[in-house]
Amino acid sequence: MDNRTRLGVAVVGSMLIAAIPAPALADPNDAQVEVTVDITEIEEPGILALTVAGTATTLRENGSDLLIRQFTGTLPRVTVTDTRTLTEIPAGASWAVLGSSSDFTGTAGQTPISAAHLGWKPRLVDGGDTGLVTEGEEVVTVLDGPTQPGNNVGLVDQELLVSTYDAAEVTGGAYTVDAGLTLRTPADVTAGSYRSTLTLSLFE
Repeated sequence: MDNRTRLGVAVVGSMLIAAIPAPALADPNDAQVEVTVDITEIEEPGILALTVAGTATTLRENGSDLLIRQFTGTLPRVTVTDTRTLTEIPAGASWAVLGSSSDFTGTAGQTPISAAHLGWKPRLVDGGDTGLVTEGEEVVTVLDGPTQPGNNVGLVDQELLVSTYDAAEVTGGAYTVDAGLTLRTPADVTAGSYRSTLTLSLFE
């Protein structure tokens, strides 16, 4: 065995000795305490929420005649979701989605078209199985004869889109509605692009 080999063995031996700790002696005065904890999932409170499946819709001419120009389209689907427990719902609570429109303003300074010229016909897409979620009544324009007493007013004021009279009975579900939209104007309306804002609000 040459010198290099012996040197290597000696180094390895010294490292082994240094790496092995001396056994610790137990102190008879030591005591141990086990610490435990149970961590539960955070329980978020339920919510009653409104979502709309789009931020815009376009009306297109459809059904005009010599006296009236008519433009139709569809309100993007509106969903009411209720994830609350029964203990989170006030006694006797109900909820409703109401909608109203601003006037149609012309992008080139045309005379505005009143929101009274815009009507809708709500349609329940998914009302669940209880039968307690219902769509609102049709609202027609000021240029129409009423189809229900006094409903030819357009969407000037808040009109009912969808509702339930018993929130506790329908909680835990999601309910969807849309509506056919109809704008009716005189035949001599000024040509051009117009815009309005249809505001939907959820109330309980």
